[in-house]
Amino acid sequence: MPKMKTHSGAKKRFTLTGTGKVKFKRAKMRHILTKKNAKLRRNLRKTSILNPQDARHIRTLLGKS
Repeated sequence: MPKMKTHSGAKKRFTLTGTGKVKFKRAKMRHILTKKNAKLRRNLRKTSILNPQDARHIRTLLGKS
């Protein structure tokens, strides 16, 4: 059986933490930032942890079990 390939799109967008959780960057920070208030822009700068149901699928795309 051949090796499982890592999904190229997933490896660019997600990283795994030391405990195995999936970390991702928030969307909506590319353009039209003048309409967004400072609190929203500040919160969108932070990375977040994906919920466990979605994380299970992303881990398989990253080649982890």
